Amino acid sequence: MLKIGMIGCGAIGKEHMRRFQYLIPQSEVVACADYFVEAAKKASELYGVAKVYETGEELIQAAEVEAVVITSSDDSHAKYVLEAVKLGKQVFCEKPLAITAADCEAIMAEEQKHNKKLVQVGFMRRYDPGYAEIKRVIDSGELGAPLMIHACHRNVAQGPGFKTEMGITNVAIHELDICRWLLGAEYKNAQVLKVKQSSCSEGYDNPQIVLLETEDGGRIDVEVQVADGYGYDIQCQVVCEKGTLNLPDPMSVVKRAAATCSTELLTDWADRFIEAYDIELADWVEKVINGGPAGPSSWDGYAACVAADVLNRSRGTGSFLPVKMIDKPELYK
Repeated sequence: MLKIGMIGCGAIGKEHMRRFQYLIPQSEVVACADYFVEAAKKASELYGVAKVYETGEELIQAAEVEAVVITSSDDSHAKYVLEAVKLGKQVFCEKPLAITAADCEAIMAEEQKHNKKLVQVGFMRRYDPGYAEIKRVIDSGELGAPLMIHACHRNVAQGPGFKTEMGITNVAIHELDICRWLLGAEYKNAQVLKVKQSSCSEGYDNPQIVLLETEDGGRIDVEVQVADGYGYDIQCQVVCEKGTLNLPDPMSVVKRAAATCSTELLTDWADRFIEAYDIELADWVEKVINGGPAGPSSWDGYAACVAADVLNRSRGTGSFLPVKMIDKPELYK
């Protein structure tokens, strides 16, 4: 039984807590914490968590906590991950691993002192059956080498305080991970373009076009639309030498009525990737119990962070900018 402490008791935090308590038999949430202590207390009552801590730092230090799950605000991730890694505790951190590449590098440096992987980043799309099958076919060589990816990430709307840069660091961060995973190559150059703007935008760029080039010459384009006004729509097509691979849409009944033919669209990321989250967290618990995580590592979090930073710096320049990373440490090879 893996005894987990959870930092962050908001929407995704409560969903993960439910999974650990009721879906994954080898896990138990024994403690929780939130910047808003009342949120932690409510989650504790709802899911039977024994202990509520006032701060994430206190939770990390707690003797009963064997592993830490971080679902707090993006800008708080790095400090919690670093503190947990210093103690040699296993960590599952929702994306992004950190806001800056320097913070990612600090986490990796501390992790390497223990000479084992301690961190898994919540890039759940790798566990989605559709993406997993695309990866399997690419790796099989059946369609020859992958040449390019066309993708889009569309959300219905955004809440108050959303900024243009978050379209990359908080939304397209998933594409930044999944595309390099599918192609098996690191990024060489990156650029983000502002295109004709939607009336659904509210003070931020929408849509944006992300352009990426990998070190082996692969090309990627991603339409990022954070307020499309119609649904949560994730698309991905991989063009290979001998064919193409398309991500399937979520299963939906085709309805024929009143001279129309229609299918329903999802509006929430939690519904679209519910199976991926279930598989991801169950796999993390199993791997930690048996020696350590095998999913997206600190290096993967770092690679996505560097690419996101370059993309945001490229805005308005009209140019590709180089994606420069440190040499990959042996631990992550």
